[in-house]
Amino acid sequence: MSWEAAKGGGHWWDAAIRRAEHLAANADATKELLTFYAELLRAQKEIYDFLRSRQGWLPSGVLGDDLAVVREALPWLLRAVESNGPAPLAEESRALARAGVEEVGRVILEEWRAPTGTRFFAKALLQPYARWLAESGGHPLDRDLERGAGRCPFCGGRAQVGLLRTREPSADGGGRELLCATCLNVWPFGRVLCANCGEQRPAQLGYFHTPEYEHIRIEACDTCKHYLKGVDLTRLGLAVPLVDEVAAAPLDVWAHEHGYAKVELNLVGL
Repeated sequence: MSWEAAKGGGHWWDAAIRRAEHLAANADATKELLTFYAELLRAQKEIYDFLRSRQGWLPSGVLGDDLAVVREALPWLLRAVESNGPAPLAEESRALARAGVEEVGRVILEEWRAPTGTRFFAKALLQPYARWLAESGGHPLDRDLERGAGRCPFCGGRAQVGLLRTREPSADGGGRELLCATCLNVWPFGRVLCANCGEQRPAQLGYFHTPEYEHIRIEACDTCKHYLKGVDLTRLGLAVPLVDEVAAAPLDVWAHEHGYAKVELNLVGL
């Protein structure tokens, strides 16, 4: 099943896990990174399945009210990171396991209400929660973030990655979409437009790629000096944007060396 066909339920996570495992098996420089990400995705799927199958419960959209249930799912994430993650994250996982209920809740709520994208455990836990919130028909009621260019219309999250795919010629955005770093939903976005500051002058927007990643490019803005990666599904329909974005880690190194900051770091910190 392709990423585009895996619309809802556990199929989306399954497609991402398979893609990460496939890329890890064929990678050299990013093998360890992708192997860890596959395990992280597997833990997120377990969290998603736990929330989705909970009898008599649906997310309310007020995370403060939903926190007790969401916190129950944390051990899946902690076990995956302690067993497979890099040493600093594994140590942080053990520290979080020892932390009190109030401390854990505070970290999760802070990332929900004032996201930084750098609180790894909170972000990893909130992605399946926010995705199930959207799929179940709810809305984030206690996440008062700005909306506008480059912001997810559902939850106000920043873009994690851009994607191009074939759409109707008359559709807004000319086939370009952004994928939210929080709820993992996608929304149409202008083809020639900075996802961070809204710059639309072509002379200020640059696109860079290498033959090694023919379906992925850096989309950079010289006005705000931010970038994100774009995954072209018209070139490789089997790509899973969230995963292929991680696999193209060397492009992040290039962008950083040229003075660009990422709109939002991904879960592996790139």
